[in-house]
Amino acid sequence: MKSYIVAGIGCLMFSITIQQAGAQSLGNTSTLVDPPATQYFQNQYIGNPSFAGIDSGLYINGAYRRQLKNDPGVPVTMSFTADYLVGNRVGAGLNVYRDVAGLISRTRVSLTYAYHMPLSQTGQQQLHFGLSAGLRNDRLDIKNINGDINDPSIGMYNRRDNYFDGDFGMAYTDGHLNLQAALPNVVGYFSKENREIANSATFYAAASYRFYIGNEFTSIEPKACFRGVRGYDNIFDFGANVVFLDNWVNLFGLYHTSKNYTLGAGFNFRSAVGVQLIYTSQTAGLRSYLDNNFTLALTINLFN
Repeated sequence: MKSYIVAGIGCLMFSITIQQAGAQSLGNTSTLVDPPATQYFQNQYIGNPSFAGIDSGLYINGAYRRQLKNDPGVPVTMSFTADYLVGNRVGAGLNVYRDVAGLISRTRVSLTYAYHMPLSQTGQQQLHFGLSAGLRNDRLDIKNINGDINDPSIGMYNRRDNYFDGDFGMAYTDGHLNLQAALPNVVGYFSKENREIANSATFYAAASYRFYIGNEFTSIEPKACFRGVRGYDNIFDFGANVVFLDNWVNLFGLYHTSKNYTLGAGFNFRSAVGVQLIYTSQTAGLRSYLDNNFTLALTINLFN
């Protein structure tokens, strides 16, 4: 009964989100080319809605990313996700993403429905499908403007409609192999007015294989990713996550063909609380203007 009640609430919230879109603008593509580093190993739900509720329990993830240089207006990114296996192969999720750079802030809130279909009697082999729908709000920080705050264009910017869009993803997992693909901003991708917008993500695909070794040296998972970018060079990511001491400690690293890299380390306490510290160097084209990034991420697993 509990699972049906939760599923009903989730469907109701999803329907409300769709209905609210009727008064909003559709499909403004804005997905960042520089995604949160936690999407590669620790919280794959951020990059692919089909991972919502993929494991039992309630997973709560938060991450905070900013540049090491403490200059005014440096980009700051915050993310929060919560996903839960409702029952009967259904997963639900909430994804909140906020990006602030200078005077402009962008906040996106989306709800996710995922379905996990077993392909074997043991349930080890599964196909996963996920769909997210949400709204994005763009705002200009009037309080910190160094100029004429009565400029009509400032008020027009903050009076713009919210943008509605959705993400679709699918994946295959069998306990070792992980194959996935996701299409962010589905409506925006097919919108004519966005075809000339460059530097936005259009497609994400990844493949990894986890080798289980033992207790002290627990596992290693090599991974290769592809990120499609509109109007710019596509990006490939290559790296691996290494887990030690029976899932208590992990180290990971990735090289990106945008000529930068990501390094991270984490600690996991009894599969209930996890902390990740992540360092990402700046891409080659922006090193003269922006500093490297540091991310602090926290995971809490309840009811597992």
